[in-house]
Amino acid sequence: MNGNNPYAGTPGIVDAGKPEEIEVSGAEVRTLRQAVTGIVSRTEQYLPDGYAVGAELTYGTSGPQATVAVRPPAGRPVSAGFTPDKEELESGLTDADRNEVARGLAASAAYQAMSAVGDNITPTAR
Repeated sequence: MNGNNPYAGTPGIVDAGKPEEIEVSGAEVRTLRQAVTGIVSRTEQYLPDGYAVGAELTYGTSGPQATVAVRPPAGRPVSAGFTPDKEELESGLTDADRNEVARGLAASAAYQAMSAVGDNITPTAR
């Protein structure tokens, strides 16, 4: 059972029962919030109307956690979550990282919608 516990170990070698706490400054929170907002806006640009895109920032024992989710008009919602490390909090996420997450979410949401609808669509106009 101890192998399943990330805090188990010999005292002095592994701080048993004490998760590492990350302190986050106000500037780092603003940087992360701007990065997540950028991912949301880029994801919305890739998708047509009808897709709902949102984000959430939470703070756990291992620091801030960000989740960006897309609810397609049909099909299951998709999300991407990440916990940035201290370096990413200080420097912010790169444009390449933001674009990669946005494209991946948009593609996954479009796939979910296409999978839910299937090929049995009756055209409404000719």
